[in-house]
Amino acid sequence: MNISIIIVSWKVKEKLRANLIALLPSIANLQAEVIVVDNNSADGSVKMLATEFPSVKIIVNRDNRGFAKANNQALKIAQGNYILLLNPDMLVFPHTIERLLAWAGDNSQASVVGCRLETADGSLLPHIRRFPRLADQLAVVLKLPHLFPHIIDAYLCKKFDYSCAQKVDSIRGACFLINRQACVKIMSATDILLDERYFIWFEEVDFCKQVYKNGGEVWYTPVTSCVDYVGQSFNQVGVNNKQQYVQDSMLQYFAKWQPRWQYCILKTVWPLGRLLVKIFA
Repeated sequence: MNISIIIVSWKVKEKLRANLIALLPSIANLQAEVIVVDNNSADGSVKMLATEFPSVKIIVNRDNRGFAKANNQALKIAQGNYILLLNPDMLVFPHTIERLLAWAGDNSQASVVGCRLETADGSLLPHIRRFPRLADQLAVVLKLPHLFPHIIDAYLCKKFDYSCAQKVDSIRGACFLINRQACVKIMSATDILLDERYFIWFEEVDFCKQVYKNGGEVWYTPVTSCVDYVGQSFNQVGVNNKQQYVQDSMLQYFAKWQPRWQYCILKTVWPLGRLLVKIFA
């Protein structure tokens, strides 16, 4: 099978429907499967999938298991040589998947591939990031970009040229193509899985970090594109819960990848960061 497309969905029935209406015709000429994992949406998503998209495989969860664990449920049964993690609030063009697969096939050095992301009006959505470092994450936690707008420009790769293919640290998990053979080879594992210690946020960064640790590469290519409506599920979560998710994931990332003292510093300043959100929200 050419590709397995995995969509984890939570309370975005209409965006999911639009996603599949665009996606399924675009992969008609491919050996492909689409697996949707519903994280207890309770909005009619499961019934809509079963009724309107019978070719789609559905995994129904009784609770919200987050991004990593839900993706792993599908990754364990996916059959494709390539695996695309696709957010439900994405809209692919007729050429998106075929061109992305063709580029990946010609560039076997790329264990993970991302493409150009666009807003609804066709504008570029910047999404390339450097791996997190203590200084830039402290700036994020303490909301310093509100006072010093350019303080995290390096982390956000503000000067990145989205018109040419390049090796990058990490790409946005909204459209995240995994070369199964390449990842299995470098990771010496039968299954390609996300780290389930992350509920949401930082999972794709962690995966990219693991790829590089094991000798692989992450690439961006402008050969194709898709529309990203950005965080339609996450936007339904309250501010306090959002901050909790970001905090937990950031701390988990630093506990895993950075010296202990950096983790301790971030853990110490996060309460102040949470307070600043309440003051300036």
